[in-house]
Amino acid sequence: MSEYLEFKPVQCKDCYRCLRECPVKAINIKDHHAQIIEEHCILCGHCTMVCPQKAKIEHSEIDVVRNLLKGGSKVAATVAPSFISSLGQLDFSILRIALAKLGFAVAEETAVGAQAVTEEYKRLLAKGDMRNFITSACPAACRLIQMYYPKALPYLAPVDSPMVAHAKMLRKNDPDLKVVFVGPCIAKKREADEHGIDAVLTFEELLQLFDENGIDLQTINRLSITDDNCGANRAKAYPATQGIIRSFDVLPQGYRYMAVDGVDRLADVLENIEALDHTFVEINVCPGGCINGPCAIVREGGVVRAEADINAYVEHEMASRKHTPAPEAGVALAYAHPRLRAKSRPATEKEIEEVMHRTGKFTKEDELDCGACGYRTCREKAWAVVNGYADIDICLPYMRKRAESLAVDIVHNSPEGVMIVDPDMNIVDINASAMSMLGLSGSPESIKGRSVADSFPPIEFYNAYRQHRRTENSCLRIASTGRYVSLTVSLLSEQNLLFGLMKDISEQVSYDKKLEKVRTDTLATTDELIMKQMRVAQEIASLLGETTAETKVALLKLKKTLSDGKGDLGVDGRPTDWKTAKVN
Repeated sequence: MSEYLEFKPVQCKDCYRCLRECPVKAINIKDHHAQIIEEHCILCGHCTMVCPQKAKIEHSEIDVVRNLLKGGSKVAATVAPSFISSLGQLDFSILRIALAKLGFAVAEETAVGAQAVTEEYKRLLAKGDMRNFITSACPAACRLIQMYYPKALPYLAPVDSPMVAHAKMLRKNDPDLKVVFVGPCIAKKREADEHGIDAVLTFEELLQLFDENGIDLQTINRLSITDDNCGANRAKAYPATQGIIRSFDVLPQGYRYMAVDGVDRLADVLENIEALDHTFVEINVCPGGCINGPCAIVREGGVVRAEADINAYVEHEMASRKHTPAPEAGVALAYAHPRLRAKSRPATEKEIEEVMHRTGKFTKEDELDCGACGYRTCREKAWAVVNGYADIDICLPYMRKRAESLAVDIVHNSPEGVMIVDPDMNIVDINASAMSMLGLSGSPESIKGRSVADSFPPIEFYNAYRQHRRTENSCLRIASTGRYVSLTVSLLSEQNLLFGLMKDISEQVSYDKKLEKVRTDTLATTDELIMKQMRVAQEIASLLGETTAETKVALLKLKKTLSDGKGDLGVDGRPTDWKTAKVN
């Protein structure tokens, strides 16, 4: 995680735009999310400006400033002259009052330090020791040279930046003074840490502090405060293109002067610096200069309006103030920019080839160098993979080819029948399983272009296309093979094609028919058995009825015969009055 800049992982996924735009490829793509590679990053902030999801977070030091202002130490504010365009204020005295209300004991424009830096440039140019002379108030531009263009490092003017120079000047008489820089730059945060400056505020954070404390710049502006009566300062032009060049009252002789801004043009100049001779080059990473910094407040009119405001401010400065010699800085401003090296290592040819082969690149023609992954070339992306800065699967052509190949393999090796049909009901693609179900011979390529109607009525395809919905036929008989299939048809709206999925259900249909025959036969047998049982029951009942009648008649006859004797006989053959009869 970067100490100064990071990404919101929830919003950042598979975009690669920041990587494409990053001039030094200081973005690590891991698990589909971008991360800052801090030791590579020059903190130009370009990624924050191009991110479509606004997924970048600049670490804020506003709490540090709040604590400084609440503490017992004196705190000074050094304000970048780009306040003119970001805050819409043409009189620094308004800001001085507002900053005093916040608790700042001292408030000055960083242009005071810039004026001292220009004087140091004059001194070095007068010596004529440097073949070419590169100047910049931009820490991102300086770090770009220190890390990535060592050939240009000997030409980088060994002078402090205006922010550092001004902090030294402010602390000249009070070494314990706390210094806060206010400006539109993320890179200033790291530069401040490296040079002992206590905190950095963006213009937006400054406005937040004003709002928290009920400070209204417009109300202060109505007081018609005039600034102090110091001399004119051309260095207030620093925030705009050619600002450093314009800060000279007279350009030293013996050099050609040019200003270059924007990372693409800057890289071209630095790469070819040896081709220049006695050239003074003013460089800035941000197109248009600091007025277009990553933390600048964009106002109506954009960069064009911002530059016009800066120019108007400087013109007013030169017209309304005395042209007096710049005051002595009173501090040493020499600074030899050290060579910086990232932790990455060169990749061997074998390692590059291994990564290339894993993404299907075996010949020079396979190296598309499309830039979709964010890297300029396939070999550059392979270097990033070797160093652990990128996942191998961020190669979009490779992943698309892989996905298409996988989809084709799934379709053509599926046990289910697959058929792709166009709106004219012609076959666009078909797999072997579908060909077998339909009784088609040859290769799938030979079938393409044939009409579906040659195999079966395409009613489901018609309905799916007309009604824009999925249609189904649970049992479709294929006349040419006598097989039965279930057919589901879906409309692929984006491709304007129809996707048919067939499943062979012939065995199931055959089984169902056999089961139906068994059921029918069983029912018939059951009915026949029931009829037989009923006939037997009826016959038995008939026989039982006849036997019962005959038995009844016989018994009645027997009873009558026995009853013709004396008295009635009981059931045991004795007279019913046997109890009273005499025994012989």
